[in-house]
Formats: sequence, structure tokens, C-alpha cells
Amino acid sequence: MVITNTQSGTNVDEIAGGIYRINTPVVMEDGPGGFSFNQYLIVDEEPLLFHTGPRKMFPLVREAVASVIPPQRLRYIAFSHVEADECGSLNEWLAAAPQSSPLCGTVAAIVSINDLADRPPRALADGETLSLGKHSLRWFDTPHLPHAWECGYLLEEQTRTLLCGDLFTQGGAHHPAITESDILGPSEEFRHTMDYYSHTKNGREMLERLASLEPRTLACMHGSAWQGDGATLLRALGDRLSR
Repeated sequence: MVITNTQSGTNVDEIAGGIYRINTPVVMEDGPGGFSFNQYLIVDEEPLLFHTGPRKMFPLVREAVASVIPPQRLRYIAFSHVEADECGSLNEWLAAAPQSSPLCGTVAAIVSINDLADRPPRALADGETLSLGKHSLRWFDTPHLPHAWECGYLLEEQTRTLLCGDLFTQGGAHHPAITESDILGPSEEFRHTMDYYSHTKNGREMLERLASLEPRTLACMHGSAWQGDGATLLRALGDRLSR
């Protein structure tokens, strides 16, 4: 682990080949207490940042990115759905990286990002693949899973890393960068407390589709990233949501 800001505790860890988890632990006085925000940087010929962090966190995330690559090298600023911690500092990143574009699903582009962003987005259709160089990303629409019509996820196909956003949100501020321990139990406890899932009727079918990709690493937005049999874990989440 590399601490990039001693005051905030923002840190960087490589969780898969060329994929870095940027993490900031926080205390949310009006929220769930300790919490954490993760962004994922994929270093390649055309580098990508998945999640921007909230707008007020931009200086911390920029400092962390700069510890790995010059921020102006970023080519894509990507996210799962439109929410402050997903894309709150999108325009700040577009300014910091003049050659970059927003990267999102087609629905997000149509309903929000064409208007909100300072530059036009690169919109991905369901199942569409994007090459960054050595890394290849495929987009999957997952409307309302766990929330937001425009929600979707990216699979990095070489490392089998699923950038899975809010699927396995773990409460608490301090977590190991990557773990093989149980994250379903803590994430289910958090889900039952906060009730942030949309209760979409076809959630299990969408999770089965993601499970069929057989991811080896789950890059969670809040808490630890996870390494292991991702298919089994995703199906276990589907079972819990179906109860």
C-alpha cells in the first residue's frame, strides 16, 4: 500500500495486472459512520479511471492518480451510473485530462451525460468491447441493479476483473485493498440497514449473466476488492436477493 495523502489516508494498491485501487476512508456523521470510497485506475496505452469520487474529493483522487501516472494521460473517465461518488468530479477530470472523454452506457449518455458533461461521452452499448491497449473492457447493462436505470458494469477481460460498483458495498472505513474473505455477509448487512437496492424483478437473471463471465476479481466501490470464484459469489448474491 502507498499512502498518497497522510491527512486523509488516501492510498493506492495494485489489485490486478495494471489495475490500481484508489481508496479514501471517511467518517460520515450523518450516514453509516465509517465508510470508504474506491476508484479504479487501469494503466495502459489509453488509461481509464472508473469512478471519479465526489467532487470535493477530487484533489485527493488526482493526487493518488499522479502517484501512478500523470493525470493528463487519462483517456477515459468511466462510471457505473450517475451519482456523486460515481461521477461527481467528472468535469474536473475532463479539465485535468484534456484528451479524455466520459465513458458510460448508452442510457446514461442519453438521459444525463450529454448535458452534464463538458465534453461528449463515449457511450457503450450492451456487450460492446473497448480496447485500451493490453486491456480490453466489455460493458454490460444492468438497469436498476442495484439502482439507477442507466446502471452498468465493465469487465476487464485479460485479468477477469469485474468493475462491479455498488453490488457488494461494505460499511466501515478501513479495509484491506483486496481480500479472499467473506464480503457477502458484510454487504448484505449493509444492504438491509440502508435498503439501497431497487428490488428489481430480474436482478437474479442479470447476476447470472455476470456470473457466466467467471470473474476472478471483483472491484467494489466501497470496501475491499475481492479475489476468488466470482461466479459463485455473484450467484450467492442472486440467491439472497431472491428470498
